[in-house]
Amino acid sequence: MHLITPKEILIELTRLNPFERFADGRPRVPDHLVERIGTATTEQAWGVLRSHGYHLQFEGNWLQTHPDKILVGRAVTAMMLPHRPDFHTLVQETGTAQGRIGGQNSWVIDTLVEGDVLVVDLFGKIKNGTFVGDNLSTAIQSRTKRGAVLDCGIRDYQGIRELTESAFFCRGVDPTAIADVTLAGINLPIRVGEATVLPGDIVLGTPSGVIFIPPHLAQEVAETAADIQSRDRFGKYCLSIGKYTPGEIDVPTWPAPIEAEYQAWLAQQG
Repeated sequence: MHLITPKEILIELTRLNPFERFADGRPRVPDHLVERIGTATTEQAWGVLRSHGYHLQFEGNWLQTHPDKILVGRAVTAMMLPHRPDFHTLVQETGTAQGRIGGQNSWVIDTLVEGDVLVVDLFGKIKNGTFVGDNLSTAIQSRTKRGAVLDCGIRDYQGIRELTESAFFCRGVDPTAIADVTLAGINLPIRVGEATVLPGDIVLGTPSGVIFIPPHLAQEVAETAADIQSRDRFGKYCLSIGKYTPGEIDVPTWPAPIEAEYQAWLAQQG
């Protein structure tokens, strides 16, 4: 069996990707776009995705270990299934034959590189569904400098809180260790709540929740967010000095005189 989705299948799954790829076939959205998306709000990204028919890319209601941090990076996906003896034995034998060590959750973490965000479908399990504690979370931070989105629980919350370079989104906290689950695969399509996530999606985690951005929409999200933020600065400035009313500024499209004034202001800003 394949523990990791083969390159040719991954390329087909993400065939709209316009960028380079990692050696395993996963889309590699450029670093500068990833960083720009990190300044976007959930709503700005959501607006772009919705305009292209991607209505189910957001999931909210998370426990955030570092609610003051924005999480952004390229998705590495993993799926866990409820334990079934015959399937579990096959997966364990396959991993052992490939030289993988430790628990099956560790196998996933061993694949991560800097800039990745681990996204795990563990069907919302919290008790005996703690994919990471502080040790494995430290390994994630060391490898990715980002964090993870875990549709499951975590343990050792106090220790994870001390990891200041990363952020984790999870469903809850429990002292139990992970049990009675089996790794179904790495870098395959997964479900997180209402969202479908593919490997290489840009993960944007904010205080609002987590949105998963397909690579072929990454540039549009970055550019749209920058435009909205610029217009917001201009609009708020005009409101603060009483030059225009809220009804004139808070509209989808500004009248020609306001738009012209905005363009002049934009040129002044360089």
